[in-house]
Amino acid sequence: MFVNFSMYKFFLWLLKLGSFINLYFLGQTVKYPLEFMDPHLLIPAQILFIVSAYRCFFPVNYVTNAVLHKSFFSSVFLTRFLATFVEVAYIYQFSYLIRLINSNQIPLVDVLSWLMVLQVVVSQFFVWGAILTQKQTLYFYEELGWGVIFFINAVVSAILYGSLGSLGAWKLLLELNLLFGALYLPWQYFHLKALRSRAMYQKINENMHTDISWSMLKQGLYQSIQVKNLTTHPEDWGGVIGMIWMIGYWATLIPAWLYLIIRTA
Repeated sequence: MFVNFSMYKFFLWLLKLGSFINLYFLGQTVKYPLEFMDPHLLIPAQILFIVSAYRCFFPVNYVTNAVLHKSFFSSVFLTRFLATFVEVAYIYQFSYLIRLINSNQIPLVDVLSWLMVLQVVVSQFFVWGAILTQKQTLYFYEELGWGVIFFINAVVSAILYGSLGSLGAWKLLLELNLLFGALYLPWQYFHLKALRSRAMYQKINENMHTDISWSMLKQGLYQSIQVKNLTTHPEDWGGVIGMIWMIGYWATLIPAWLYLIIRTA
């Protein structure tokens, strides 16, 4: 799908509306009855709402250092630092929800839920490595980790859905896990193929076979803090795929999903 320069600029500015959506959700979490919600579910959601509001207002792209505003807050390093906490927190929330529904009935489910948390921590090392070394293949392994996480989430949800008797309010949340897995996993397969192709292209054309050195890491760190490519060109933001990812992750799907969890649990 073709998206021209002016359309993408309009989209990036429109993305700011996601900040207000996230701030609305955040405001609901400090009111009765959500303020008394289980903190294992509530705090990860609050962290995500705060950071997603920030990311909608100051979007950046890790690969190209693209920014909408040339500001201190538009920083790959700062954004990734905050996103690290967000991603670990909300996957922990998903895993905790699984254990809450399971109630120690199926030991394998509890083990797999903790494996989701372990995998998201591993993925943080890969994405930081990709940012600091500019090696595209590390983005592939990071995204492979996300595929593993949501595959596990779908599998344990299917086990609970088919094994437990009365699900009550949990039924909807398990169905959402299954629906997301059914839609996300095929998309992630093609996404991984595209990332693999990009990584292979980089190796062939940019002599990326060199070993990782302290000099390389320091240069990558400097670029992540200082380099800000002020652009609204679609290719610098990942095109339509990047647009869908930003809308879903920061502004709509993931924030609404976490809000539904704390409203339903």
